[in-house]
Amino acid sequence: MNSISTDLSMPIGKVLKNHDLYWSQSPKTWDDCAFLGNGMLGAEIYNAEHKSKRQTYRFVMGRVDVTAHRENAYSARVPVGEFELDFGSWIYGGTTARLELYNARFASDVITVNGSARVSAFIHSLSDVLVIEVETDERETSCLQWVPYPQVAEALLVDDGRPNIDQYFPEITVSEAEIDGITVCYQSYNHSPDGCASAFLCVPLDGSGRRKRYFCTVQQGCGPESGQRAAKLLQETAAAEFSLFRRTHEEWWHEYFSKSMISIPDTRLEGFYYIQMYKMACATRSDKPIMDNQGPWTGPTPWPGTWFNMNVQLAYSPVYASNHLDIGESLINSLEKNMENLICNVPEAYRSDSAALGRSTSHDLVSPVGDEIGNLAWICHNCYRQYRYSMDDSMLRDFLYPLLRRTMHYYFHLLIPGRDGKLHLPKTISPEYGSFRKLKVEDCNYDLFLMQWGIQTLNEICGRLGIDDPEHPRWAEIQEKLPDYPQDKTGFLIGKNVPMEHGHRHYSHLLGVYPLHIIDCDKQENRQKVRISLRHWFGLEGDLRGFTFAGAASLAAAIGEGDEALCYLRSGLELCKPNTFYREAGPVIESPLGMGEAVHDLLLQSYSGVIRVFPALPKDWKDVSFQNLRAEGAFLVSAQQKDGALGFIHIKSLAGEPLNLLCRAEVLTARYSSGKAVTLFASDGKYQIPLKKGETVLLSPNPCCDGKLELCDPSPSLCNYWGGFKPWRLYGIPFSGMGKQL
Repeated sequence: MNSISTDLSMPIGKVLKNHDLYWSQSPKTWDDCAFLGNGMLGAEIYNAEHKSKRQTYRFVMGRVDVTAHRENAYSARVPVGEFELDFGSWIYGGTTARLELYNARFASDVITVNGSARVSAFIHSLSDVLVIEVETDERETSCLQWVPYPQVAEALLVDDGRPNIDQYFPEITVSEAEIDGITVCYQSYNHSPDGCASAFLCVPLDGSGRRKRYFCTVQQGCGPESGQRAAKLLQETAAAEFSLFRRTHEEWWHEYFSKSMISIPDTRLEGFYYIQMYKMACATRSDKPIMDNQGPWTGPTPWPGTWFNMNVQLAYSPVYASNHLDIGESLINSLEKNMENLICNVPEAYRSDSAALGRSTSHDLVSPVGDEIGNLAWICHNCYRQYRYSMDDSMLRDFLYPLLRRTMHYYFHLLIPGRDGKLHLPKTISPEYGSFRKLKVEDCNYDLFLMQWGIQTLNEICGRLGIDDPEHPRWAEIQEKLPDYPQDKTGFLIGKNVPMEHGHRHYSHLLGVYPLHIIDCDKQENRQKVRISLRHWFGLEGDLRGFTFAGAASLAAAIGEGDEALCYLRSGLELCKPNTFYREAGPVIESPLGMGEAVHDLLLQSYSGVIRVFPALPKDWKDVSFQNLRAEGAFLVSAQQKDGALGFIHIKSLAGEPLNLLCRAEVLTARYSSGKAVTLFASDGKYQIPLKKGETVLLSPNPCCDGKLELCDPSPSLCNYWGGFKPWRLYGIPFSGMGKQL
C-alpha cells in the first residue's frame, strides 16, 4: 500500500493513470469513442468503420451553444460536422489508443497498411481550440479536412443500422470564405443567423512534411464576424508559445483533479467514477451554458435540448460532494440569467409572485409549465445544495431565496381546499409514471415532497438571514394543512388512490427519501418503509433505465444498504457503453453521472445538519479511503477504513458552521490543528464537535493515529478497463498490456 498524508499532496496523477481509457484497437463508433471537451467545445474521436473511410480518424465536433430555431418548439442542438484526419492507406487493426484523464489528452499509435503514425489531440481547457498533432513515418502521409455535417458520408449518418430519424435536422446552407489565408466554412440553419463557422490552421513542425500540428475551432454564428473570430483565434494560438499553451491546459486539469480523491477496492467502479469526474468538467464550466442532455458531444437524439424532470438535476448531482462547486455555478448562472423567462413560464395571472419550468427547453429556459409542475422546485434543491456545500449567504439572499419563494408560490396558487380541512393538489404528473398517456393524479407524492421541502427550506433561509417575510404565517398554515404522503402496504404511492401497478423508471414518487432527505431514515420505522417502497418499485422492473439504477443505488444507500446499493450500481454499469457513454433512443449524459453520485453516497452523506461518514459501505469493502470530499456546512472531509474498522476522519471547516458527525465509533480522540486534544463521546450516535473557520480536526478511535491515508491496491486486470470493446474480459482473462503508456 502507498501512504500519503491528509494534505493536498495526493498522487492523483498516478491514481488516474490506472483508469485512463484504453483501446487495443482504434475506437470505431460512438459507443467506444474517445472524447474531449472544455464545457463549450467537444470532440468524439474514432476511426470510421465504413470501407470508404477506413483511412480516416474522425474528430466529430459539437458546440454547446450551436442551436437551430424551431417554430413552436425550443431551439434544438444540431450536429455541426467533423475534422477528418486522412492517411494514405487503411488503418490496421493493431492500432492502439489512450485517453489520459490527468492531462485530458488523446494519443494513438496508428498502424496502417503502408506504415505508421502517431496522433495526439486535446481541446484546450480555457480556449475553444482543438489541437491535433500527427507524425507519420516515411511510408505514410496525412492531411486534415473539415467536413460540414451535410457532406458527411451517408453511411456515417447511420445509427444502430438505421438512419438517424430521431434527430432534428434544420435546412442547412453551406458556404466558404477565405480570411487571412484560412478557409472558413459557414453553416446556416433555416436561412437564419443560427449556425456556426469552422476552420483549421496547419503548422508544419519540420521540413519533411511528416510532422504537423493543426489548430481547429468551431465558433457559434454564421455571419462574417464568426468567421473572423475563428480565424483570429487560430492565428493568435499558432503564434503563441505552444509549450505554455499546452501547460496552461494541463495545469487546469491537474488542479481540477487535485480537489478530491477516492480509493475503493472495486477497481472497475473506481475507474468509472473518475471518468465521470472527467466527463463532468468536459460538459460544463462555471462560465459556460447549463449542462444539457448531451454535453458538448452532439449526436443523433430525440432530446436535442435540456430536460428538467430529472436529467439536469441528476447530471449536476456529483458536483457537490466531489468538491467541484465551480462546475455547479453554470446551473446557478443560467437560472439567474433567465429569471424573467422562468417567471413568464407561468400563466400571466401568477407572474407577480411565481415562477416555474416545463419539461424541456433550450439554454434560455423558455418552457411554459404544464401538468408536470415540480421541475423548478427540484432544480431549486440542486441550488440549495450548492449553497449548503459553500455556505455563500450572498447567493442565498440574492438568488435562491427569491427563486424558491416564487417556485413555492406557484404551487400555492394551485391548492384546493378539501372537506377534510386539508389543502389538496390538483391532478399533476409524477415524472414519468404514465406520462406518455398523460396519467395525472391528485396529491402526487412528487409534488407533496417538493412542497414540504420547499416550505421547510424557506423557513430555514428566513431564520438564517433574519428575514421577516410577511408570507411566513401563510407558509406555516399551508404546511400544516398539506395532506399526508399517500402510501399503503407497498410503500409510497404515486398519488392519492394511485398505487404503482407497472414499472416506473423514474424514482419521482420517492423524492422525499432521495435526494430531498425529508423522510428521516435515522428512524427504524422509516427505514423499513423505504426498504419496502424501494423493493416494490424496483421489483416491478418494467422500463428500467440507467438513471433507474443510479437512483436505486442512492435510495439504498440512504437506508444504509451498501450491498444492495452496490448491486444496483454494478448492474447500471452494464448498461453503459465501453467508454462509459450512455444512450437510450439517443445519448443522455445524466445516468453515468448519477452513478458517480451514488458512489459518493456509499462513502459520505450530509443532510439535515449531520455528516455521515461511511454510511453505506458494502461488507466486502474492508479497506476504503477518500480525501477532501465536501459536505454540507462547507466541510472538507477525508476518511479511512482499514480491515473493516474506522481508521480516522479528518475534517476542515471552511465556514465555521456547527459540526455534527455520525460514524461507527463510540469514542473518538480529537486532535485539533491548534494542538488541543480531547476525548469525545457520542450522544445518540452523533458527535457535536466545535470547529472554527479554517480549523481542522483529526478524529480517530486510536489516540496514536497518524492520519496518513492509504490507497487501495488496484486489481491489475481491471486497470484501464474502460475504453474499447474488450470481449475477453467476459472470461476473466487478465491482460498486462493495458498498462502500456502511449
